[in-house]
Amino acid sequence: MIDFMSSRVEIDLVKLGNNVEVLLNLYGSKNIGIMGVTKVVCGIPEIAQVLVNKGIRILADSKIGNLRNMRNAKIKAEFILLKTPSLSEVDQVIKYADISINTEISVIKSLSAAAVKNGFPHKIILMVDLGDLREGILPADIDGFIEEVLQLPGIAIVGIGANFACLGGVKPTEDKMSTLSLLADHIEEEFNFPLAYISGGNSANYNWFMASEDIGTINNIRIGESIFLGCETLGRTRIPNLFTNVFTFVAEVIESKIKGSLPDGDRGQNAFGISPEFHDRGQIRRVILGVGCQDVLVSGLTPRLDIDILGSSSDHIIIDAKRMELKVGDEVEFDLNYGALLSVMTSPNVDKKYIRSSKLDNQTEQDVFKKL
Repeated sequence: MIDFMSSRVEIDLVKLGNNVEVLLNLYGSKNIGIMGVTKVVCGIPEIAQVLVNKGIRILADSKIGNLRNMRNAKIKAEFILLKTPSLSEVDQVIKYADISINTEISVIKSLSAAAVKNGFPHKIILMVDLGDLREGILPADIDGFIEEVLQLPGIAIVGIGANFACLGGVKPTEDKMSTLSLLADHIEEEFNFPLAYISGGNSANYNWFMASEDIGTINNIRIGESIFLGCETLGRTRIPNLFTNVFTFVAEVIESKIKGSLPDGDRGQNAFGISPEFHDRGQIRRVILGVGCQDVLVSGLTPRLDIDILGSSSDHIIIDAKRMELKVGDEVEFDLNYGALLSVMTSPNVDKKYIRSSKLDNQTEQDVFKKL
């Protein structure tokens, strides 16, 4: 068992709770509910509990193991598997997910058989492809698809959804949202059953939401990044009143020396099969942090000090400390983008430290955001 790790991610649960409250109030102002997406934080119960405590009632994750861990931790929420199930995991889906998103009739048939066998009726949301080209049923095929599903015992269609800005970067525009709304209206009229969830997208929907005077029938958004990193995801612009520093990555200095900035000798590829470029900075304070690419997506880190990341290997991040007098044992803090957050939360080599007491208690909200 590892007793000490030279890197950690600090998670401010008070700032996290603030972000949840702000977003629930924001989207709730137009009667849009939020599914809290926990996949980037691996469904860690300490984090999931904050989301639930602040009012989120539905937690969505793409990993069965994360859903299982949250259930075993007695998190009081409804759980959604946020990817099309694999045929090999349908029994686990029935056991740990109240709802799953689906796009393949063969998978839904297997879910039906597992639901009947286990005596657990299962709810599904059908995902339609509106252009981003990740998962989804084509709108032209939706009627025939639903007709087949309605013949299957143990399965209930409770919603439709669409995904944006994940694979193709396609924006959830007014036109796309109108198409989804009209499709939902058609399904309800054609098949004579209500859709509890008309899920219009994710954290990329913020700009559409703010600009739209008529949101149609959209009543749900699946949100992860806005909750955890405080931004929308088309341009990574901060959303007002959200904290962007809920998570802090901390790494320890293991070497600090004045060295040249150019390698000396004949050069080939580095450890990752790349021929890196170097620029002559003269003699610099070259600092090594005891963490590397196997622990964090280094390209997704932004130092909070005035330093530059020069490169990385499996176990090291090399920085130009510039005017910072960093010495061995010092710690360096970083902000993380989504990819970096995903990597540190899934790494067993990065410790997770939860901050439950906040410095916000005696500050006004205005004062707090001035300091961000």
